[in-house]
Amino acid sequence: MTTRGELKEALESGKVEELKGFGEKSVENLLEGLKEKEKADRRILLAEALEISEMMLNELEKQKSILRLEVAGSIRRKKETIGDIDILATADSGEWASIADFFTSMESVTKVIARGETKSSVIVEHHDRQVDLRLIEEDAWGAALLYFTGSKEHNIQLRKIAKDKGFKISEYGMFTVDDDEKVAGKTEEELYDQLGMQWIPPEMRENNGEIELARKDALPELVQGEHIKGDMHFHSDWSDGTNSLEELARYLDEHYPYDYAVVSDHSKSSRIAGGLTGEEFEKQFEEIEQVNDAIGRPLLKRGVEVDILADGSLDLDNGLLEKMEWVTASIHSRFNQDNTERILKACENPFVNVIGHLTGRLIGKRREYAVDLEKVIHKARETGTALEINAQPERMDLNDDAVRAAREAGVLLVAGTDSHDLSSFQYMDLAISIARRGWCTAKNMLNTRSWEEVQAFVKQKRDQFLSPSK
Repeated sequence: MTTRGELKEALESGKVEELKGFGEKSVENLLEGLKEKEKADRRILLAEALEISEMMLNELEKQKSILRLEVAGSIRRKKETIGDIDILATADSGEWASIADFFTSMESVTKVIARGETKSSVIVEHHDRQVDLRLIEEDAWGAALLYFTGSKEHNIQLRKIAKDKGFKISEYGMFTVDDDEKVAGKTEEELYDQLGMQWIPPEMRENNGEIELARKDALPELVQGEHIKGDMHFHSDWSDGTNSLEELARYLDEHYPYDYAVVSDHSKSSRIAGGLTGEEFEKQFEEIEQVNDAIGRPLLKRGVEVDILADGSLDLDNGLLEKMEWVTASIHSRFNQDNTERILKACENPFVNVIGHLTGRLIGKRREYAVDLEKVIHKARETGTALEINAQPERMDLNDDAVRAAREAGVLLVAGTDSHDLSSFQYMDLAISIARRGWCTAKNMLNTRSWEEVQAFVKQKRDQFLSPSK
């Protein structure tokens, strides 16, 4: 067997199962892995798609004749994986030919699929991905942006509402059914207004109830990046990060408007990640104080990403955890079992503040392990434990559906980049995108609050479990 297709055929035919060491479960896991890989090959991660689209936009912005330029499709809706990339642009129609010529001859283009009057398609060298450029009349910009942003289900519902009001919608605008008079199309806002509803943020456009809320003028004010006051999860060279505490502090101090940043190095069981012993954490606490003194403010906070062990106990004793200002508890082992009980037990520890990357998935590489999200969300609410939105591009864990379920249950969410180097702090935007797709407002996120409020949250749980009546 030399190809993926041959391996899949052998797995499905039962030939592999006949080999020594390969049982039914092994074959099932291999097949699932192949399916995940095939899915990943067809789509790319949101972070990668954003990188490609930003590169293309930066190049296209050099064309001064372009009046408006924006990415549409599932990138604009911030879906976790992306197929093709759709870019819309407006310009005087007399400039369209030169813009198309420029687009199809860009340095990153490896193949031109089509070059038309209003649409051109190319393959770019990054991930061999198709990028489509659509040239739009200025007075149809809003209609085209709405149409090509989607989702399909959202747009179908809009068309039904338009029909009931005597209108029809296309990528060219909104028109009366009777005499084809154009009534809207230059902006998305006027289209939604014509339909009797608020403008709906792209991340919400999945036909999951957002239209009904918009018709009642009751859409939530979604969280934005500017609301975030601190990163709650990142690693230094004390464990498996690449940068020193001082490098991290100075970089964050210069590039991000954070009031706090929680150092969250691994505990001792994560040997491959250079996990720390209790004594090493005590030494790290001292360095955190020294670095904060050096930069002139208490930016870095004492934290840990502590391993949840097989029986649900934690990798560090409570005496040390009590000295932490923030504790993230995560699973890093036994991904092939149901891990619900482990997580439930961790939630009951008075010093655990948040469960990190709850489902353990790596998009396109490793499936989620079995976990009863409903039970975990219920326990999190009951115990005063937050749930993390891990911003690493391959994790994006929790996903938007789980975030929405947690939010609806009244569980607070925490955004953390899980950075292991300086460049990864930018992924906070991915966490915010997931939160917005889960309809989170700033009030649903804990790290939109001051450090004093975060510490009040920590204290409340400790008091709940450690009061004399317990």
